[in-house]
Amino acid sequence: MKLTAVFARNLRLCRRASGLSQERLAEYAGLDRNYIGKLEREESSPTLETVEALSLAMQIGVEQLIQRHRPAGNNDKS
Repeated sequence: MKLTAVFARNLRLCRRASGLSQERLAEYAGLDRNYIGKLEREESSPTLETVEALSLAMQIGVEQLIQRHRPAGNNDKS
């Protein structure tokens, strides 16, 4: 699986596990909601600054967004 696909999957899983909508995550991270959607659909690749902003907004480690196995504590099968 390509890293962009891994990131997209992990972003979606972590966002849902955090109980955040795309809109709320975007607000917390200082990003546009449409951009969050593009990241989750693999239509855009994030910068390192964006990865950091997203991890801080969800209060998770950056590694959870780029690890190839599913993030810990996440049983979502989507």
